[in-house]
Amino acid sequence: MAAPTVTVALNAAVYVPGDEMTMMVTYGDADTRPVIVTVVVTDTWGHSSAPAQVTAVIDPLTLTVTDDSGRTWTKLSDDGAVADYRAVA
Repeated sequence: MAAPTVTVALNAAVYVPGDEMTMMVTYGDADTRPVIVTVVVTDTWGHSSAPAQVTAVIDPLTLTVTDDSGRTWTKLSDDGAVADYRAVA
C-alpha cells in the first residue's frame, strides 16, 4: 500500500500578530480508489429497473492540522485533493 503524500504552502513567510494566515494543503494517496456499485432489479417477466448507482471510497484520507502555538486553523474548503485553511497570526 502506498503512503499518502502531502505538500503545504502558506501565503507568506512572515506575519505580524493579527495578520490573516492562509494555508493550502495538497494531498493524495495513489491507492485510494472510488468504487461504483450499480444495481438493476429484474422481475420474473424480464422487466428491469433503471440502473441505480452508489459510490464509496476505499482507504479514505483524513487531514489533521495542528500548530505548536495552539493556534486554531479553520478549514475553508476541501475538494478531496486540495484543502484551504485560515488562522490568525
